[in-house]
Amino acid sequence: MTEKGLTSREIAFFFFPLILNIQLMSISHTIINGALARLDDYITALAGMSVALVVHLFIASPSYQNHTITIAMVRGRKSMVGVLIFIGLVAIYVAVMLSLIAFTPLGDFVLIKLLGTPVEVAAEAKKALYILAFLPFFTGIRGFCQGLIIRARKTSLVSLATGVRVAALFVFLTVGHQWFYGAQFGAFALVSCVVTETLVISWLAWKTGLPQNQGETEKSTREILRYSFPLAYSSCLQQTIPLLISSIIGRLHDGALALAAFGVLRGFLFLLAGPMRNLQQAYLTLVKTMADYRTLFRFGFIISISLGFLILLTAGPLNPFILGQLLGIETGLRHYLQWPLAACSVFPFLYGLTNLLRGWFAGADQTGQLGRSTLLKSVFLLILWWPLVAWQPPVSGIAIAIGLLLAAEMLESFYLYYQRQQQSEKIRHAAPL
Repeated sequence: MTEKGLTSREIAFFFFPLILNIQLMSISHTIINGALARLDDYITALAGMSVALVVHLFIASPSYQNHTITIAMVRGRKSMVGVLIFIGLVAIYVAVMLSLIAFTPLGDFVLIKLLGTPVEVAAEAKKALYILAFLPFFTGIRGFCQGLIIRARKTSLVSLATGVRVAALFVFLTVGHQWFYGAQFGAFALVSCVVTETLVISWLAWKTGLPQNQGETEKSTREILRYSFPLAYSSCLQQTIPLLISSIIGRLHDGALALAAFGVLRGFLFLLAGPMRNLQQAYLTLVKTMADYRTLFRFGFIISISLGFLILLTAGPLNPFILGQLLGIETGLRHYLQWPLAACSVFPFLYGLTNLLRGWFAGADQTGQLGRSTLLKSVFLLILWWPLVAWQPPVSGIAIAIGLLLAAEMLESFYLYYQRQQQSEKIRHAAPL
C-alpha cells in the first residue's frame, strides 16, 4: 500500500487473480464430469459423483475459512502453529465423518434414508467417498498456504497453482481408468489433482515466507481456536441455506420444475456473484484506514453493478443464446426462470456487502457475530418452511426460491450492518474527550 492509501489499481491486481482461481476450480469439476459422461454407465457415475460431492461439501464446509483464518491470525511461528492445530482438528473431523459414511451402515442411512438417493447411486457415491475421505488433509494445507500467499498480496500465485491443477487433471484422467471406474474414477482424478495443487502452492508459500510481524501481538492457540470455530460453523450453516430452500420448493405444486430451475440459477450465481466473496479477503489484507475501506467499497460496488448487469443481459436479450444455444435449456424452462433470474441482478451487491461486513468483523476478532448472522438466516428459513409448504402460494416455486434467497441475504446484511453500527457507537463513546 502506498503512502497515499489504497488505490483501485492495487485492489484490482489483488482481486482479479482470485476470480480466475474460482473459474479454474469450476473448470476442473466440469472436466471430470465430461470424463464420467463418456463412460458406459455414465448416468450412475455422474449421479454418484454428484451425491458424493454434495455430502463432502456439506461436511467439509467448516474448512472453507482456512485461508481467511490464516490471513487474519498468522503473524509469526507461534500463531502459525495455532492455526495449523485448528486446521488439523477440522481435517480429522471431516475425514472421520466422510469415512463413517463411506465404510459403515451410517452411509446407507444418510444417502438412502435421509437424502433419498437410489440404491445403485448410493453405492457409487460411497465408492467415491472411499477416496474423498483423504481430501480434507490436503485442502486444509492448501487453504493455509493460500492464506499466506494472499496476505503477501501475491494472489496471481494462487491462480498459478490452480492452473497446474487443471493441467495435471488431464494426466490423472488418462491413467486413472486403469485402476478405477465410475464415480470412484472421478474421485481419484479430483483428489490427485488437488494433491498436485497442494504441493505446488506449498512450495510457493515456502518461497514467499511467513508474513512480517509489524509489532502485532501473536494470538495464543486458545485465542485462535476461539476465533476460528465460529467461522467454521458459520460456513457449515451457509450450506444449509440452499438445502432448506430446496426442501421448501420441492414440496410446492411445481416442485420438480422449481428444483431444476433453482439448480440452473445457483450455477449462474456461483459464476457471476461468487467472486464477491473475495471482498472479505481483500478487506483483511488491504484495508488499514477508513479511506481504504471507502476505496474498497467503491470498487466492490462497481464490480457488483457490472455483474448484476451481466445477469440482466442473460435473463433478457442473451437468454436464447446463453440459456438456449450454449446450455441447451428448452424454451419452457427458459421462460419459467427468466424473471427470477432478472431479480437475481441485485444479489452480487447484497453478497458483496455481506462479505465486506464479514471482513470487518473478522478483522475485529468478532467472529461470533458471523456465526450468529448465518444462524439467523437458517432460522428465518425454518420459520417460513411450514407456512409456505402448507399454504402452497399461487406463484411459481422458483419465484419463491429467489425471494427467499434474496430475503435471507438482506437479513444477514442488515444484521451485520446494525451490529457494526452498534460497535462503532461503543467505540466513539469509549474514546476520551
